[in-house]
Amino acid sequence: MKRDSLKPVEPILVVELFPRERDHLLTLLARLSPEEWNRPTACAGWSVKDVALHLLGDDIGLLSRAPDFKFKPIAGVESWQDLVAFINHNNKLWVQAMRRMSTGLLVELLAFTGQKVYQRLRSLDLFALGSPVSWAGPHLAPIWLDVAREYTERWMHHQHIREAVHQPGLKEPSFFGPVLATFGRALPHTYRTIAAPKGAVIKVVISGEAGGTWLLLKEDEGWGLYQGQAENFNTLVTMDQEFTWRLFTKGIRRDEAEKSILIEGNRALALPILDAVAIIA
Repeated sequence: MKRDSLKPVEPILVVELFPRERDHLLTLLARLSPEEWNRPTACAGWSVKDVALHLLGDDIGLLSRAPDFKFKPIAGVESWQDLVAFINHNNKLWVQAMRRMSTGLLVELLAFTGQKVYQRLRSLDLFALGSPVSWAGPHLAPIWLDVAREYTERWMHHQHIREAVHQPGLKEPSFFGPVLATFGRALPHTYRTIAAPKGAVIKVVISGEAGGTWLLLKEDEGWGLYQGQAENFNTLVTMDQEFTWRLFTKGIRRDEAEKSILIEGNRALALPILDAVAIIA
């Protein structure tokens, strides 16, 4: 394939989506009944209220980050498994401690922190280097990718709440497309140990209005993620947009996932995509 037919994937700029997503969430929460607040969600052991409390914790965590938006090293965290355990432990403690809060106060605080988060994000240099986004690799990432990660966290849990109370999700391309695009940034890291001849191409097609096409290209070191045309490819993977977001957030078992993707060409090159993760869990 000619390299000039490919171009690097573009930055994902989502700051202006934060207040829009939060407005939809607040409107939904304001009309929930006590029974709906207590419904279980896809987050094991968490109710709708618990997930909303977690989102409040996400906001406070973001607002408490350093001015340069970098994370400080965490004592005792040396591996991905350590990081997952640390995050899960802190999330559990936060939710348990905050359950005594009334739902009315919770909604008011989410409105307040949502505004503060938006103001904070607007003040950032999105193209400066910040902290690594762990599921995208160990290297320093541009702040726009970290912000996009924060957006996917909020969008995902918002969907968990909507599903629990049987409300349609935010699946319009303007909300959903950036989520899928951000999750795609996990693929080069997912494939980092997968051997293939230099120049091999894996074409990933996400079907649906919010979907698109990703091209994974084997380079001298590792894999690169591109967009553009790829008439010649080693492997074609086609996935539905609804399936894709659940795959990248561990919302579907691997054996079920393998039955839900369409593969053409080299199957061995396709299957590692089932191990892609774009959350810390």
